[in-house]
Amino acid sequence: MRKNGPVALAFHTVVILFVLAPLLIVVLVAFTPEETLTLPTRGLSLRWFRAILDYPDFISAFFNSVKLAFASATLSLVIALPAGLAIGRSRFPGRGFLNALLLSPLVIPGLVLGIAMLRFFALIGATGSFAWLVLAHMIVITPFVMRLVLASVSGMDRSIEHAASSLGANAWTTFRRITLPAILPGITGGWLLAFINSFDELTMSVFVTSPQTVTLPVRMYATESIDPMMASVSALVIFITTGAMLILDRVYGLNRILIGQH
Repeated sequence: MRKNGPVALAFHTVVILFVLAPLLIVVLVAFTPEETLTLPTRGLSLRWFRAILDYPDFISAFFNSVKLAFASATLSLVIALPAGLAIGRSRFPGRGFLNALLLSPLVIPGLVLGIAMLRFFALIGATGSFAWLVLAHMIVITPFVMRLVLASVSGMDRSIEHAASSLGANAWTTFRRITLPAILPGITGGWLLAFINSFDELTMSVFVTSPQTVTLPVRMYATESIDPMMASVSALVIFITTGAMLILDRVYGLNRILIGQH
């Protein structure tokens, strides 16, 4: 395999810097002591991070996002795990349809999903319900769990399971002691990826949240003022997402997610 030359490496570096530059600027501005969004600054300060504590709406929205992401990611795992095991190991009528159905939210724009969810919730009188908001997020993030579970199931050597069965282990014991530990990195990685996407989800959430269930991205989007405090909130979201991605990389490996390696 040929190594990248100096020109290719320089090009890749420029592209990465171009993509990361807006995030880096937001983080730098978040530490400014100034009253306005200015860069460069006279120094570094945590002033605007402390200012978040004076706005309970942002704190409430943050905890709403955490609870929503945890609940929807867990519910997605409950659905994706048995579905992934069935699709990855069995051949049955409707297998392809089921797989396409669970992965279909990946190809449907968030705007379309948001309008459809809003119309559906209005028809059944479920607007403003946190439980229905969890269901909406679950639909959007299930494909991420499904993909990693399928990858783990497809890459597993089933001869170990056959050996356990031949030694007298029943189906539950084989699953609990052989199958589940083998696919656990994919399960954990899928849950983390689903959590990240739910926590950061905005396009669909704008349509289905209510004043009682506003998430942090929606609260930030709806805020009219533009000051360094908004940059500090954005920086916190960036830090949380980056930390979750680092954990995901350690648990599962980002290369296996991005390029589909098993």
